[in-house]
Amino acid sequence: MGRAQAASALTCALVLLFAACASGAEKADSVLVVKSERQLYLMKGNKVLAAYHVELGAEPKGHKQQEGDERTPEGRYVLDSKNVNSKFYKSIHISYPNAQDREKARKRGVSPGGDIMIHGMPNDWGWAWPALQMFSWTNGCIALRNQSMDEVWAAVDVGTPIEIRP
Repeated sequence: MGRAQAASALTCALVLLFAACASGAEKADSVLVVKSERQLYLMKGNKVLAAYHVELGAEPKGHKQQEGDERTPEGRYVLDSKNVNSKFYKSIHISYPNAQDREKARKRGVSPGGDIMIHGMPNDWGWAWPALQMFSWTNGCIALRNQSMDEVWAAVDVGTPIEIRP
C-alpha cells in the first residue's frame, strides 16, 4: 500500500470511529422547555441528560394565541420533523398547533400560526449569539447556539415528545 492509500485508509478509519462514537450518544426520550428559566432539557425518564440556554419569542410570557403574536407556545407537542436545509442552522419542527390550539383560535376568529421550531442561529449569523442572548428575538421559536443545536439534533429523533412550560 502506498503512502497516499495508507493516509486515505487512516482517514476513513477515523471517520468511521468518530461516527460510531457519535451514534452511541444517549438518546433523549423527551424534551422539556421551561420558558421562565430559558432552558431546554434533554430527558431520559426523570434524568436530565443535558441542559441548554435558549432564546424565545419576542413576547416570551404566555401561551401562543395567534399568528404573529411572537409568543412561544406552552403545552405538550411532538418533534415531528427535522430540516437540515432550514434558513436557520438546522431546525426541528414542533407539532404546534394541536387540535385544542386550532379550536381556540377558530373561536377567536384568528389563525393559530405555525412553523414553530427548535433551531440554531440564522444562517451566517452564528457569530451574533452573544448579542442575541440579551433579548428575545424569535417569532415564537426556541433558539439555541449552533453547537447546542448539533447536540440536540443528535439526541432526539422525530416523534420525540416535547413539553413547553411557562
